Amino acid sequence: MSEQQPNPYAGDPGQAGRPGQPGQPGQGDYTWGPGEAGYGYPQPYPAAPAYQPTMGAGMPLPVPAPAGGGGAGMSLGDITIAGDQIITPSGTMPLRGAMWNATDFSRTEEKIPTHAIILAVIFFLFCLLGLLFLLMKEKKTTGYIQITVTSGGRHHSTMIPAQDQNTYPWVMSQLNFARSLSI
Repeated sequence: MSEQQPNPYAGDPGQAGRPGQPGQPGQGDYTWGPGEAGYGYPQPYPAAPAYQPTMGAGMPLPVPAPAGGGGAGMSLGDITIAGDQIITPSGTMPLRGAMWNATDFSRTEEKIPTHAIILAVIFFLFCLLGLLFLLMKEKKTTGYIQITVTSGGRHHSTMIPAQDQNTYPWVMSQLNFARSLSI
């Protein structure tokens, strides 16, 4: 039989003092287990939010605005901006870096009202000008506008009922103001 070759990966007693050599843990050696978080590895969990005292029914206490600055106070549905915080029923969020979105779920229908049809039939019998009553139109807006805000690992959504066709542009102007405060 042939003579066995020595294991090239086994540590040599003469090399015990030099780091980075096979058999000795040191610089450049591979270590088992998860290392530092990096690309492709899950990031560590964010710290748990601090305890927030509540008043009856689990509602958070209002946070006073800091004296030093922040955004002006405004409200969209149940989302309120006070100082540098966004206050929602699900808790407070930091205003800086908040992502705001709006989705229009409203629709405006236009139809001829019933009284215009009756007047057109009655006045058609007397003269042909009765057909002008059919030009009367009635606009009715139904639905809502959904506003969502995401900040600090939290997400909140609210619905604002659409009163007329100008509700969505008004909500977007308020939302753009909130976006400018979030920068």
